[in-house]
Amino acid sequence: MKISSVVRQAVVGLLVVGAALVPAGAGQAHAVADAVSVYPPIQGASTWDRFGLSGPASHHRVFSNWGYLNDWSVDIYRNPGATVVSPFGTKSAAGHPISVRVVTVRAGCATGNLADGGYRIGLEARDDRLDAVIARADVMHVANKPAGIVVGATVGPWTKLGETGRFRYSSCYQVNGDSGAHIHLEVINQHRYSCYIRRSANTALTDLTVIGRAGVHYSGAPQAC
Repeated sequence: MKISSVVRQAVVGLLVVGAALVPAGAGQAHAVADAVSVYPPIQGASTWDRFGLSGPASHHRVFSNWGYLNDWSVDIYRNPGATVVSPFGTKSAAGHPISVRVVTVRAGCATGNLADGGYRIGLEARDDRLDAVIARADVMHVANKPAGIVVGATVGPWTKLGETGRFRYSSCYQVNGDSGAHIHLEVINQHRYSCYIRRSANTALTDLTVIGRAGVHYSGAPQAC
């Protein structure tokens, strides 16, 4: 077990009301005010688990943070050339400002070759009022990374991390057409476990669709909110 834009801010407030309805048996042990919303890491329209093979309940988790396997993962689809952004909201459910900084920039595939799967960009969300780390996210299969996206850089909700892209077919990236281009997203809490919003395969998303929550305190992973 682990150790202990404006519109996006408005959505967080709505989540507090909904989260309060979650029964205690669902695994929450702390106030829902700790939460920050997780959004698709793609600006504009995208698709959740387009082919029904990469939903969080069973999708592989590849990366670790703080010595623990990430909590959940999902593939979010969009044809090559879409702008990739941070998945974290700008305010917590308690209204605290959230800052996000880059903690990892490296080739995502074990070969170390960008042609096999693009960049893995790791991001860390921090509650600035409490000066506390909330969670991290790994955004994988990023193409055309800007020069300014380096470890230590601070990014906003619409800062361009790169683009969706197509890479050569390999054991790390098994895609045969542009419709299969996607971002592999993984999320992990600093304390206990984050959660994902359960939805059907091939669900259309916007960049304001909440897909998960970090800073909540579920008892296991992967777990639906």
